[in-house]
This record gives sequence, structure tokens and C-alpha cells, in this order.
Amino acid sequence: MTVPRQLPNAITVVRILCAPVFLWMLLVDGGANGPLRWWAAVLFAVAIATDGIDGYLARRNDIVTDLGKILDPIADKALTGCAFVGLSILAELPWWITVVVLVREVGITIYRFIVIGDHVLAAAWMGKLKTVAQAVALTLALLPLWTLVGEWVWWPTVVMMTIAVILTIASGIDYAVSEVRGRRRARA
Repeated sequence: MTVPRQLPNAITVVRILCAPVFLWMLLVDGGANGPLRWWAAVLFAVAIATDGIDGYLARRNDIVTDLGKILDPIADKALTGCAFVGLSILAELPWWITVVVLVREVGITIYRFIVIGDHVLAAAWMGKLKTVAQAVALTLALLPLWTLVGEWVWWPTVVMMTIAVILTIASGIDYAVSEVRGRRRARA
């Protein structure tokens, strides 16, 4: 079966478009844990899962594009950024976590655009691991499972969020170190 060349990028664009819809669904009822909260969590989980699908299709069919390498991390950041901000607005996640994550994410994105004329800064393995950890942590935080099983469900969420924040910081440092090393090698 032949996959249309732009299908992976189209999936990525849909993920970007899901971000504001998800945020609206999360915030519209002011933090009540009703049906829109559940649907927001489901939309987030499905949208973030497409991150693996678009990449798989592009690699499997040898249709990886520079545009896809740029749009894919932007889509991840839009979706996860909306989740972090939304949870902080609802006072379910400390703002310092959101600020740390967004500073790293925006910093790497700005750097990607600065060096785009020189090279495309593709996602490294630690960045991909960070995205998975954020996706799991945010999905746990978004699903109002405490309404079904009790408050204990916050502990796995806190553990996953801690792992996600540590990987966010570590992967930011990894990108910076890799870029410095690459520039040194290029000059030598």
C-alpha cells in the first residue's frame, strides 16, 4: 500500500489544530470533572498518540521531510504546552513546573529556527523519551480518575510528572551539549 507523501505531515498538522480545541474543552467548565474534562483527556491522549503514527509512517515509507522534522516537535509542544498551562490554570499543577517545561520547550524551538539555515535539529532519543514521559504524566493528570478510584491515584501521577520534568531538563541539557560539540567538530 502506498502512503501519500504528505500524510505524515497532515497528521502532524491535525495534532497542532487539536491543541486549542483540547485546551478549550479542559477549561470551559472551570475545572469541574464532568464530561468535557473526560473528552479533553481523551482528545489529548489520542492526539499525542498520533506522534508515533506520523513518525512511523514517514520512516517506514521513506517519506521523512525537513518540514515534518520541524512541525512534529512543534505539534508536541503545542499539545503538551496547552496541557501544562491548562492544568496550572486549574491549580492542579504548580506553575513552576509549567514554567520550567515551557522555558525548555520554547528555548529549543527558538534555537531550531535559528539554526534552520545551517541544519535541521531533529529530535534526539532523550527528547523522544521526554515526550513519552510528558504524554503519560499529562494523560494521568488530565483524566479525573480520582472521581472513580479515590485520591490515591495522584501518587502515580506525581511520580510520572517528576520523571517527565527531570527528563525535560536533562534532554534540554543534552541538546545544548550536542550542539556545542557539533559546532566544535565543524570548526575543527
